[in-house]
Amino acid sequence: MKKYFKIILITLFVVLIIVGFIGYQVYKITMGSEPLTGKQENIPVRISTLPPVTTGNSDWTHWRGNNFEGKSATRGILTDWSKGLRKAWNVNYLCQDKSTASWSSPVIQGNRLIVPGRDKNNDLVFCINAESGELIWSGSYEAPAETSHGPGSRATPFIDGERVYTFGRSGDLVCWQLEDGKLLWRKNVIDFGGVQPTWGFSTTPLVLNNMVIIQGGGTSLAIAFDKLTGELLGKSMAGDVGYAAAIPISIEDETDVLIYHAKGLSCINPGNGKVLWTVPWATEYGVNATTPIISNDIVFHSSGYKMGCEAIKVTKSGYTVLWRNNLMEAQHSDPVLIGGYIYGYSGESSRNNGKFKCIELLTGKEMWSTDLIGQGTTTCVDGHLICLDIKGNLFLVKPDPTGFKKVGEILAAIPDVKNPAWTVPVVANGKLYLRYLQQLICYDLIQ
Repeated sequence: MKKYFKIILITLFVVLIIVGFIGYQVYKITMGSEPLTGKQENIPVRISTLPPVTTGNSDWTHWRGNNFEGKSATRGILTDWSKGLRKAWNVNYLCQDKSTASWSSPVIQGNRLIVPGRDKNNDLVFCINAESGELIWSGSYEAPAETSHGPGSRATPFIDGERVYTFGRSGDLVCWQLEDGKLLWRKNVIDFGGVQPTWGFSTTPLVLNNMVIIQGGGTSLAIAFDKLTGELLGKSMAGDVGYAAAIPISIEDETDVLIYHAKGLSCINPGNGKVLWTVPWATEYGVNATTPIISNDIVFHSSGYKMGCEAIKVTKSGYTVLWRNNLMEAQHSDPVLIGGYIYGYSGESSRNNGKFKCIELLTGKEMWSTDLIGQGTTTCVDGHLICLDIKGNLFLVKPDPTGFKKVGEILAAIPDVKNPAWTVPVVANGKLYLRYLQQLICYDLIQ
């Protein structure tokens, strides 16, 4: 009898351990902050003299670069990675303290690289010399924030001429002077009827004509501010926000805006806020987080949580579905369209066992699939795909619909990766920028 009770107690103990572990993982995924590991530095003193603002021949001034396609204009990249790439510089101070995770990718114009960060109580913004890694200026503002996947910014900044716009996890839309970091105006979308989603405001601001457009949720699903003054210009729709960037789309010689929100994909007229059409697409947890792909009058979009993907043919008055399937389930990893084929990761972004696939845009046919490069994010440059898996390993892939072709790899391109490396690689003016929490690493991509 004693032996019987002993077995029961041991079994209960094991069950409690398993349940506790599962509970911790669920908490970590939903509400916890990824703890920072590896080298952390104090924020350095900015350089004494402000250099003039310059421009480059292949700048990357907003989310996904030129035309929001995930393609860099850099040419002549090194494709022989057998000896690695030369590290130009790196910094380790973007996140201060231990529970201040921030995921935003950098944007670059000439010698100005802008990237958000975080300390215990403040959203931080850094302007770093894109060539040398020196700190040009930094800015901050106090912003109480929840901890689900960290209190730091997820949204990528947007450089527009002499100004740069950032959007914090708690809803602060801020306009900074690009030259010296002067804070020109700040608005919080919650003050205009916005409602913060579970994992924080994540949508990148879109500068279009005289407006800055952002997702606010609540009674302000899409909200527009004057880009110079911060004055409210208008709102459109109500409902829960998504986690994807708003992007412009040209339909019948009119520029409209795609908003990928929690319940679907909507097209709005930015001038009057009128909703032209909406594709119902309600995922589990309200997570639509990937950027739609536009090819003339065809729009491709994809989500995780077994939603899959869809291609639609659009007009100003509506859309027709060309095809829909589950061959690509991009949770928050944006695919790239090259030569009529979609290349990208499918699967859950917290596990390094996804599939990298090639799908034909017009038909939805899967051309090939591989599990050889983990799960991660991808950027197109000079006829190649640079893929970063969530462990910090880098791969160079030649896009080809006839089969998977890996050209090179650099293991541990980002060192000390203990949590998923979710931030997309950025290529501008011949350099590759990799961000992981407090780290930002710059590699020379051309000789």
